[in-house]
Amino acid sequence: MRLYTHPVCLQHAPGPGHPESPARLHAVLAALDRDRFAALDRIEAPRASIEALERVHDPAHVARILASAPADGLVRLDEDTLMSPASAEAALRAAGAVAAAVDAVLNQRASRAFCAVRPPGHHATADQAMGFCLFNNVAVGAAHALAEHGLERVAIADFDVHHGNGTQDIFAREPRVLFVSSHQSPLYPGSGGAEETGVGNLLNAPLPPQTGSQAFRQLWDERLLTRLDAFRPQLLLVSAGFDGHRADPLAQLQLDADDFAWLTARLVDIARVHAAGRVVSTLEGGYDLDALAASASAHVAALMA
Repeated sequence: MRLYTHPVCLQHAPGPGHPESPARLHAVLAALDRDRFAALDRIEAPRASIEALERVHDPAHVARILASAPADGLVRLDEDTLMSPASAEAALRAAGAVAAAVDAVLNQRASRAFCAVRPPGHHATADQAMGFCLFNNVAVGAAHALAEHGLERVAIADFDVHHGNGTQDIFAREPRVLFVSSHQSPLYPGSGGAEETGVGNLLNAPLPPQTGSQAFRQLWDERLLTRLDAFRPQLLLVSAGFDGHRADPLAQLQLDADDFAWLTARLVDIARVHAAGRVVSTLEGGYDLDALAASASAHVAALMA
């Protein structure tokens, strides 16, 4: 199994007190530097190509992000989303990690991969940076699989506590991509209602605040995993957000690291049946450092199993 990351992802710095801080990735990488993860094949993430970015983003959006990184200080794109001098390069590497991981698993150089990158991506729409996200990393990977590898069925499973509105926006009319999501509602960004079904390729499962392990697992077992299995994906991508953990300061679900391990194992099972085991996961949210480290460790261990 491969681990994709890049030092510049630690240099994207949205400012003091911002929840999406470099400390998040430091915590994840420190957790994955332990003996149990010694077998990971550690790869430096390449830059995404402009072509790969423009498959899912308007050219004007790509140009705007690449031109907006300041020489020093910060540039504010919206209330929550800021860029520092290294942000454009970090965003290129974050999206490039997922595309490279897709190549690796589809070319049989690895069975699975985890992209320990930031900024996260799943809120970025075709033409808007938002929710801490600049480019939509998982969408870049999915579109790359369709365009470069000729796949006909790519699934994206998103268990971040916030709805992946950007991923949904990009693929809402693309039947070759199935997007399934559990997320807290009401919560930012306010999308992800069960009635949002795209062209029959979206399955949104909102969860009320205080939802715990039993209801979370039941929802995935009875609805989301069943839909994934029926779709028979040739590749399974994961937006791995760990902010559903009970310790997270930005939401109110009551999950534990064991829940993420359980779900990851179930996703790997589906990939083994339909996709030769191919799973590419990329880091999204998670803002309590201890909970993030424990949850990401549990997720990657389950991917390696």
